[in-house]
Amino acid sequence: MMMKTDTTERKAINQQLSQADQQQYRHDGYFFPLRIFSTKKAADHREQLENLEAVYGPMHYKIKPYLLMKSAAEIANNSVLLDAVESILGPDILLWDSAYIIKEPNNTKYVSWHQDLTYWGLDGDELVTAWVALSTVTTQNGCMKMLPGSHHKGKHQHRSTYSKDNILHRGQELSAEIDEEQTVSVELEAGEVSFHHGWVAHASHPNFSAERRIGLSLQYLAPRVRQKHTDHESATLVRGEDRYRNFLPEPLCEEDFAPEMLSFQAEAERLKHEVYDTN
Repeated sequence: MMMKTDTTERKAINQQLSQADQQQYRHDGYFFPLRIFSTKKAADHREQLENLEAVYGPMHYKIKPYLLMKSAAEIANNSVLLDAVESILGPDILLWDSAYIIKEPNNTKYVSWHQDLTYWGLDGDELVTAWVALSTVTTQNGCMKMLPGSHHKGKHQHRSTYSKDNILHRGQELSAEIDEEQTVSVELEAGEVSFHHGWVAHASHPNFSAERRIGLSLQYLAPRVRQKHTDHESATLVRGEDRYRNFLPEPLCEEDFAPEMLSFQAEAERLKHEVYDTN
């Protein structure tokens, strides 16, 4: 099922990443920054998020919020964002997963050094994560850090720590030590996005500032990729066509927190955690 296109965001000409930007992504495993909407629009999306949090509780790490929130669905279907994703994955794009990743002020929560694809159960790496900043994201408040070129050798050994301060589901972290002097801090302004490969090593430190750090993480993949551990995972076609049907179609979010969407999202979250615990 195709998401509705936001014609107010759509440009007359497809705005794919330049050849130089694409080369950087292939070489380093990431690219940033790209502005997909204004700081004013980012503030509006943040306000919608925080208004819903006041009613329904924290949205941090709730799986697939685009099923529950019109704002998240709008961001996921932003045409400038999808143009960039198309330049990485090609014209056929599935929105497979998403989560708000929120670090509260003066907090000890962190993300250890890891590779995303280690626990996701997919049979390929034709996937890109877009990380959309809804607040200013700095080293001080715990921006992502990337290890350039670390995606070229594929999967590295991880260990599960289950640390209470680790944001990741299993507290997974790379077994090898990372030379922090070789890493790059992914600082973003509100309304900007970064892109990273599923095998690039990345992490983020705690938020030592007095403000919330808010981002929306979105995972897009090529339809030929499939989930190895279940036939019941779902995804939304956001561009092109899906000739493989490896994922069940998803209903579109027409209103915030619709009852039928809550049950669909809850089952999607259960399946995700089942896969995470299998790998």
